[in-house]
Amino acid sequence: MHLFSDFQFRDWLLANDPALSRLRMASRVTLTIVLSFAILLAIQMFIVPLPKAAFGLGIVLSIEGGVAVRDKGNSRQLVTRLFGCVASIAVVGIAAGLEDRRFLSDLVFLVVIALASAGRVFGSRGFAIGMFAFTSYFMGAYFQPSLAELPYVAGGPVVAVLVGHLVRAVLLPDDWRRDLLRSLESVRGRINQILFKLATLAGGAEIGEADRQALRQLEDRLKEVVLMAETFIPRPPGGVFDAAADPAAELAIRLFDAHLAAESAIVLSFQSPPPFALVHAVIEADVVELGRYEEMAETIKDHPQGETVRALLWLGKARQQLTQVIGEGQASGFSGIDAAMDTAQPQPIDFSFANPLLRSALQITLASALAMGFGLLLSRERWFWAVLAAFLVFTNTNSRGDTAMKALSRSLGTVFGIAIGLLLATLISGEPFIAIPVAAVCIFLAFYFLQVSYATMTFFISIVLCLVYGMTGVLTLDLLQLRIGETVIGAVAGTAVAFLVFPARTRGALDAALARWFQALDELLSAIGEGKSGFELIAQSQKIDACYRDVTVAARPLGSSWSVVTRPGQIRQTLAIFLSCTYWARILAKSHAAPADADELKRLIASDLALMKDAAPRGSTCFFIERKASRTTGRHLPLSREGARLGLEMIGSALERLYPQADVLPFAPGEVIARSKQG
Repeated sequence: MHLFSDFQFRDWLLANDPALSRLRMASRVTLTIVLSFAILLAIQMFIVPLPKAAFGLGIVLSIEGGVAVRDKGNSRQLVTRLFGCVASIAVVGIAAGLEDRRFLSDLVFLVVIALASAGRVFGSRGFAIGMFAFTSYFMGAYFQPSLAELPYVAGGPVVAVLVGHLVRAVLLPDDWRRDLLRSLESVRGRINQILFKLATLAGGAEIGEADRQALRQLEDRLKEVVLMAETFIPRPPGGVFDAAADPAAELAIRLFDAHLAAESAIVLSFQSPPPFALVHAVIEADVVELGRYEEMAETIKDHPQGETVRALLWLGKARQQLTQVIGEGQASGFSGIDAAMDTAQPQPIDFSFANPLLRSALQITLASALAMGFGLLLSRERWFWAVLAAFLVFTNTNSRGDTAMKALSRSLGTVFGIAIGLLLATLISGEPFIAIPVAAVCIFLAFYFLQVSYATMTFFISIVLCLVYGMTGVLTLDLLQLRIGETVIGAVAGTAVAFLVFPARTRGALDAALARWFQALDELLSAIGEGKSGFELIAQSQKIDACYRDVTVAARPLGSSWSVVTRPGQIRQTLAIFLSCTYWARILAKSHAAPADADELKRLIASDLALMKDAAPRGSTCFFIERKASRTTGRHLPLSREGARLGLEMIGSALERLYPQADVLPFAPGEVIARSKQG
């Protein structure tokens, strides 16, 4: 038997890089840098000599154009790039004009940082223009071009912007239909990973805790890519599909079924591991063997093994239906599905300190000023690295815990990257035809891993800088030590400000995420009580899924080794409860098909709402509760309307586990209050 006959490299790549989004971004950034550098080099060789600042700006704005520009549509992206280009040339001109007044230039740099970070209040365009302005002033102050060189320096931003738009709009364009197809293939790939894991556990008497945790991680990874795929499916303005009139409705339900079937296979395998032959038959779509197990399922339907068999059979059918949808998409490109209309309304601009973006702008400015002061003590010429680190550790963070983790990642990535980069630069010293391709590969890898690991991205960028220093003849051990020192100064400054000025506590971010999760669950239960069914309930359960993802992101810093909560197992246990509740909410949405007029259903809904009313105000306190390990109790796989009753029961059971009757805290009650204030 060939267990992995369908497990090809493309399946593996799509399973690990949904919709190939990371591959595409890395390719865009690398190609833009290469083309921009080649064009600038051609101008240098055949038209007019260019200052180093032109090349530096061309490279860094190629990166920002690929990472920071997030507008929807090519025309909006072009407008953003052009505004960014104007901002870039303007701030470089200011830096050049103030070069003889270093103290004033440094103060203006802080003003640019304040304006760039405050620009995020205006949304994605403000964020991108701010990043263009910040990096451009950084490069202008670093390379110190004269005002006379400014027209030639402007060639760098202009070339980077035009090439970046060419790459994004023509060479590697966005295509939501292609991305939808790839994301569906990624869903299938991650379902395959779950099946392969179940195959290794099949036939055993019980699944151990380590394997349970591995399956939960696979379940989370599946949920992640399902949420991505759902964003590519065009939705009507109301957000609820019309099954009779909307061709995207069938696609949405196939995706929903595949996700729910995979979750059910995991849940019931915890109760009773499946037979190996059945898992293999599902992987290979062996119709004869699956038919034999369907007959067997009827004879053992009242046994735990029978429920697991039914779950695997359901997953096999859902996987086949998903494969059919993928095949239709490959043949037609989903041409029958119309693109969604952009109905998003502009958000009101809030310039008060109640807006977290404005508070973050103040944090970034203060951290940059602190990094600048201490960086200058270390070096008058290289203090920019400290400011760069302080500025970037606040990007895409939601709490001070996130900022501290990012600061640590940047510091570690820089240290290890310089160590390897020094070795590589020494080995290929004087060989630019080897160093340049190696640098290009490292740039690609840096941005391929950006969304996965900030430390890995920093690691590869540090290698690139070492190679550049080597090729330009300025590579010394003292210079690399100085870069490490300045980076650590910036990281420490950013972390200190994050904890002391307008601190966004990790507990606070988690409380907000949990409030949204409880609200989404409340809306689902209320919708059932109002007699709603079908796609309305499915849409509500998908909202709970998205809120669960936010909870896992917000809780991540609590389980890190530096946090006051040094019990990652305890954090995982609480997240598992929320995952279980989210799963049963999906079962409930899938199974409920009639008005909630039965007294039993009304009683269960009222009971669950009461439990939520008790748990929701406590916020993240549930992550600090010690619980006794519990095993999954026997249950029946809901394939009929009875599943609604069971779903409500299991949601109630999960909510009760958040705060068991005998609560045992890992520290004294007074200390809980103190720690909650710390975050």
